[in-house]
Amino acid sequence: MKIKIVALLLIGTATAFAQDTTKEPVFKKRVLETTEVDFLASYYAQDGSRSAVSGGLGSEKLSDVASNIIVAMPLNDDDVLTIDLGISAYSSASSSNINPYDTANGTPWQASSGASQSDQLTSVVANYSHSSDSRDVIWNGDVSFSNEYDYTSIGVGGGVARLFNEKNTELSVKVNAYLDQWRPIYPKELSDFDGNGNGFLNQGIFNGRTIWNQNGQASTAYLPSAFKPVTAVNRNSFSASFGFSQVLTKKLQVSFFFDVLQQQGLLSSPYHRMYFADKANFYVGQPQFIANYTNENNKGAYQLADDIERLPDTRFKLPVGARLNYYVNERVALRTYYRYYSDNWDIQSHTASIEVPVKLTEKFTVFPMYRYYTQTQSKYYAPYETHLSTEKFYTSDADLATFDANQYGFGVNYTDIFTTAKVWKFGLKNIDFRFNHYKRSDNLTADIATVAFKFIMQ
Repeated sequence: MKIKIVALLLIGTATAFAQDTTKEPVFKKRVLETTEVDFLASYYAQDGSRSAVSGGLGSEKLSDVASNIIVAMPLNDDDVLTIDLGISAYSSASSSNINPYDTANGTPWQASSGASQSDQLTSVVANYSHSSDSRDVIWNGDVSFSNEYDYTSIGVGGGVARLFNEKNTELSVKVNAYLDQWRPIYPKELSDFDGNGNGFLNQGIFNGRTIWNQNGQASTAYLPSAFKPVTAVNRNSFSASFGFSQVLTKKLQVSFFFDVLQQQGLLSSPYHRMYFADKANFYVGQPQFIANYTNENNKGAYQLADDIERLPDTRFKLPVGARLNYYVNERVALRTYYRYYSDNWDIQSHTASIEVPVKLTEKFTVFPMYRYYTQTQSKYYAPYETHLSTEKFYTSDADLATFDANQYGFGVNYTDIFTTAKVWKFGLKNIDFRFNHYKRSDNLTADIATVAFKFIMQ
C-alpha cells in the first residue's frame, strides 16, 4: 500500500514539473552518445576495539574487497538504461565471533575460525531514465536486489528533475522503498539455549565444556532467561529526497537538499551480544584469562551473552544539507559539503567536507580531500556491561555512541577526451584513483582505496 502511495505521489509531482515543456527544440542532441562502461574496485580495511558482536569490546578488524561493473546504454535519443552489478567479499574478526567456540581458545580479541568469519554481498541495480525533447525534464526509475548470507534486500524507486532558467536552476524529487528480510543468526550460546532451564548446558557448544563464573570457579548457574528469538524478520525503509540547485554566477553554484526517511521492522542486529550490569558473568575457555577479559591480554576466555541487542521497530531520520562549488580559475576549483542529521533515537550529527581539484595538465587533476564528522549518542546506547536487564531497549554498538571522526585523503584523475587508449571496441576516457584514511575518537581506524575506469564504445 505504501509503495502505491509513493508511486502516486511521484506521478503527481512529475506531472506538475512537466508542464510547459512541450515545445520542440530546434536541435536535439542524444542524452548519451554511445555505451559507457565503468569498472570500479575498492579495498577497505579497519581496526578497532569496540565490537558490537562481543557486546561493546573486542577486535573490529575487518577487510573488504568490492567491485562493480556499470553499463550505461542509450536506447534512443532520449532514453538510457543503466545496469550496475556489484560483488564484495569481506573477512571480519568481529563477525567471526558470532561463534567463537570453533576455536579452542576463543576470545573477543582474536578472530574465530567459524563460518561467520567471511561473507559475500552481491547486488544488481537497473535504472531507466528518460529526458524530454527540451532536456528540461528528466524522469528515472530503478529496481535493485542484494543478497548476503543472512540478509536480502529488494528496492524500487523513481524520481524526476526539472530544469529552469536556461538550465541554471534545477528542482528534483526522488522516492525509494526497500523491502528487506533478515535470516536471523544469533550468538552461538544463545542459539543453543532452548529456553527450558539448565538442560541446555549438556547440549550444543556447552556439551563437554566447563562454564566459569567471574571468580574462575566452575558453575552451572548460567541461564540467559532474557533471550527470546526475534519474531519479526522484515525491515522496510521508505525515503523521499528533495533537491534544489542554482548556478549563481559563472564561477559559483549552490545546491540544497533534505531527505525524509522512515524505517520499520527489525532494526537491531540479532548477532550483537548484550551483557547486563545486574547479571552475573559466566565464561568458557581458560579461567586464568578472566581477570584480563576486557583487554588484549585475554588470550583464551569468552563471556557468555545475557541477551541480544534490542531496539525499537521504527526509526525516523531527517538529513538536511548543502553543497557549494566555486570555480577559482582554470586550474583550481573548490567543492564543499555540509549535512545536519537527526533522528528519533536522539542521534544528531554534523558532516563537513572540502575537496580542492587542481588541474596539473589537460589530462591530470589531483584533489586533496578532508571530511569531519561528529555525532551524539542514541538514547538506547550504553557501553559494555552497563545496561540493566530491566530496560526495554539496549545496544552497545559503538556506531550509536558519541564520537568524532576525521578523514583525510587525496585523489588523482586522468581524463582523455579523445580516448586514444583502446581495449577491444572501447576507448579509455577516464581513470580515477582515491585514497582516504579515517580515524574516530574511539580509536577505530580505517583505510580505503578505490579505482575507477570509464570506457566508451567506439
